[in-house]
Amino acid sequence: MRADARRNADRIVAAAGALIAEHGADASLEEVARRAGVGSATLHRHFPSRQALLEAVFNDRVEVLCAKADGLLRDPDPGEALLVWLRAVGAHAVANRGLGASLMRGGDPALGRTCHDMIINAGDALLARARAAGAVRPEIAITHLLKLVSAISLATEHEPDGPAEADRLLAIAIEGIRAH
Repeated sequence: MRADARRNADRIVAAAGALIAEHGADASLEEVARRAGVGSATLHRHFPSRQALLEAVFNDRVEVLCAKADGLLRDPDPGEALLVWLRAVGAHAVANRGLGASLMRGGDPALGRTCHDMIINAGDALLARARAAGAVRPEIAITHLLKLVSAISLATEHEPDGPAEADRLLAIAIEGIRAH
């Protein structure tokens, strides 16, 4: 892809991500194009369907989340690193506002599995370090933590201050996973 085309695609994905965070997965494609500073034809040349655009946004966000986990593997406090990442997962889930459900309605099942596996693997590595350091109870599994974060995000996504409320609830729940 030419450099200018890559920049356009990146701007489209960034604009779509911001609109999804504000209005949910049904955000207007015309508004996405407008915010990205491109025409509707350019948007559709890069993303021939709403589904393709949503998949690009989701995949981009998952890659960022997994890169954050990789960076946190070097944190000297494994327990705190896991908590920082879980908060990032919560922010990710709240920002997705209906994106996951929208993707499941007609998206590529392989993308869902791939992204799910990427998140599980990233979280597992952080959890293993935290468990080895004695910061997390041994019976806690990454799937438990991700379900908890997902439930909190779903419960707060329509609240005016959803991200902050999700973070408060996650902080309360985190006290339950710490080793004492």
